[in-house]
Amino acid sequence: MAIQTINPFNNEVIKDFEEMTPNAVDAAVGQAETQFQSWKKTSYGERSALLHKVAELMRNKKDQLAHLITLEMGKLLAQSVGEINLSADIIDYYATNGERFLANKVLDTEFGEAYIKSSPIGVLLGVEPWNFPFYQVVRFAAPNIMVGNVILVKHASNVPQCAQAIEELFKEAGAPAGIYTNLFLSGKNASLLAADVRIKGVSLTGSELAGASLAEVAGKALKKSVLELGGSDAFIVLEDADIDQAVEWAVVGRMNNTGQCCVASKRMIVLDAVADEFLEKFTAKLTGLKVGDPMDASTEMGPLSSEAAAVQLADQVQRSVDAGARVVIGGKRIDRPGAFIEATILTDLKPGMAAYHEELFGPVASFYRVKDEQEAITLANDSPYGLGGSVFTSDKKRGENVADQLDTGMVFINHPTWTQPDLPFGGTKRSGYGRELSSLGIEEFVNKKLIRVSELTDPF
Repeated sequence: MAIQTINPFNNEVIKDFEEMTPNAVDAAVGQAETQFQSWKKTSYGERSALLHKVAELMRNKKDQLAHLITLEMGKLLAQSVGEINLSADIIDYYATNGERFLANKVLDTEFGEAYIKSSPIGVLLGVEPWNFPFYQVVRFAAPNIMVGNVILVKHASNVPQCAQAIEELFKEAGAPAGIYTNLFLSGKNASLLAADVRIKGVSLTGSELAGASLAEVAGKALKKSVLELGGSDAFIVLEDADIDQAVEWAVVGRMNNTGQCCVASKRMIVLDAVADEFLEKFTAKLTGLKVGDPMDASTEMGPLSSEAAAVQLADQVQRSVDAGARVVIGGKRIDRPGAFIEATILTDLKPGMAAYHEELFGPVASFYRVKDEQEAITLANDSPYGLGGSVFTSDKKRGENVADQLDTGMVFINHPTWTQPDLPFGGTKRSGYGRELSSLGIEEFVNKKLIRVSELTDPF
């Protein structure tokens, strides 16, 4: 895939970038390895000061950075500003709390004294996606830089200016060369790079195929990996839910970032007693969305990230319809320039259909009518994915009981799956493994070293 900026609003090519040569990549990895020897010896205070400065610069430049996001992958401008603010919050969160999270953990031992010390492990490679081009990067980079690791990032090929901008923020903040390095690489070459003995761990957010490829290389090289892959989150509405509230959140959960979110509410699973009311109101909300230029503040639904993404989603819809699914609204490309597709609701979905099993990455919602709570749980779990999910009910205990039975890494009650710095993020099944964010996210790439102090009288 070419490394270039293509504005998905009109499919105009804005700027091209050259892939790095093997020699340039080797030099970058070497610089990172050398810098690690110094960075690992810095104090938490020094690391914290650098991260706080990056967050400050990010907020100061938020309009400029948000414009880059919208230009390169089509996110609504207001949402792009929100992404920059969230990213800065994540950086500050680890800068403020990292030392506490990594403090020595004293063990209660029968003999002598013992504690666990968290130490950095070295150069880490992150392979990051286009859908949240700042947020996805900082939730990997910020905690690990606070640990004392150093970071190489291979960003998505369609957001190269965002990738450059993040590296520039670290440079402007005073980060020594090698602490944070952007690599212009193809996905294939990034997977090959994971085998480099100088790289001690790899993290990927992206597709199953990319995750499997990177994990295979990392596994053969006996190094740690963290994967956050696709999702097909269930949005369960029980009969005692506030339907108007559920519909409002369903629109947000499905249409945020034009539906291009791993934890988007992709499968609406609604109990029969309230299914008609929910579908009628949900349909009306999606039908009324204003489609247009994502730079325009009045636009409510923009393009997908690329023409290829729009073509793929339209094909998934068509294959589902050909297999017997029914289109409630939408289902087609919008007749205008750019990577646009109609807001769509599919129903009458059965096992074997594309929309039943595959992740729909865009403004397409699947609607299921079920007879009772147990059927809702069974259907929600009938997915290869296990990232997030939602349960809407007026009974908190009932919601928690349903949540406990869902095979996912995250469940939100009366809210679509969401993210914030202090909540762990990650999934199970084919949605990957490991966690990012919260105190858990800073513990993935550390050496949890046992240090034991014995007395001369201790037994062997």
